[in-house]
Amino acid sequence: MTDSAGPDAAGADAAGAAEGKGAPNAEVLRTIEAFLVDREIESHLLDGRTFVVNLPGEKRLKTAVHLHVRQDTVRIESFICRKPDEDFLKIYDYLLRRNQHLYSVAYTIDNTGDIYLVGWIPAAAVSDDELDRVLGSILETADFDFNKLLEIGFHTSIRREWSWRVKNGEPLVNLYAFRHLTSDLEQPGVDGMPEENASGKLLPGETPADRAAADADAKAAEAGEGSGGEGSGGDGGSAAPTS
Repeated sequence: MTDSAGPDAAGADAAGAAEGKGAPNAEVLRTIEAFLVDREIESHLLDGRTFVVNLPGEKRLKTAVHLHVRQDTVRIESFICRKPDEDFLKIYDYLLRRNQHLYSVAYTIDNTGDIYLVGWIPAAAVSDDELDRVLGSILETADFDFNKLLEIGFHTSIRREWSWRVKNGEPLVNLYAFRHLTSDLEQPGVDGMPEENASGKLLPGETPADRAAADADAKAAEAGEGSGGEGSGGDGGSAAPTS
C-alpha cells in the first residue's frame, strides 16, 4: 500500500478517535487490507484502525474514502465537495433525492457545510464482495455527481473563472465541461481550447489534491503516449472496484 493520504486525511485522526471506542476488529482489518492489496488499490492505514483509500475516477479524478474500523462496525466517510457558494436549497434538494438511490452510504454535510458521503457496514458483513460493492458505489456516485454539484453550487465562480482565463489566454481544459454555462460570455478562438493540462488552476469546489491528481494523470498519459506503453489512459490503470 502507498504512503499518500487523500484530501481530507488530516481530519481522519479526530474522526478515528471519535469512532474508536475499544480495539478495532482485527479480522476486519485483515480482510480490508487483503482486499486492497489484492486489487492494487492505492491506500494506507492511518491510525491503526482507519484505511484511507484513493479511488481514481473520470469527472472527479480522485476520491478519498476513509474506512474507520471498530469492533462491530466499519464507518465509511468520503469527502465530495467543499461548501457550495450559492443555491444551497437546490444543492440539498439534489442530495436528498440522490440519497434514495445510493447503496450503503448517504449524502450529508459537516459543521462547515462541506459535503460528504457517509455510511456503515456491520463487521459481520465485511467481505471482498461487500467492499467491492460499497467502494464501487462511492466511486460511481462521486464521479456521477461531482460536476453537477459544481454546476449548481459554484456556477458564478465558474463563469468568473472562465472570463478571466479567456481574457488572459489561460487554458480552459478543466472548465470545458461547463461551457454551457458560459454561452453569453466571451469565447476562445478556434485555437483557444488548449490540450495541455491547466496546471495549478483549481476548479471552484476542487481541492488541491484533485488538481495534483489531474496533473499526475496528465503526465502519466503523456509518458504512455510517448513510449507506447500500456496502462495509461482514463482508468488510471487501476483495479478499482466497480459497482
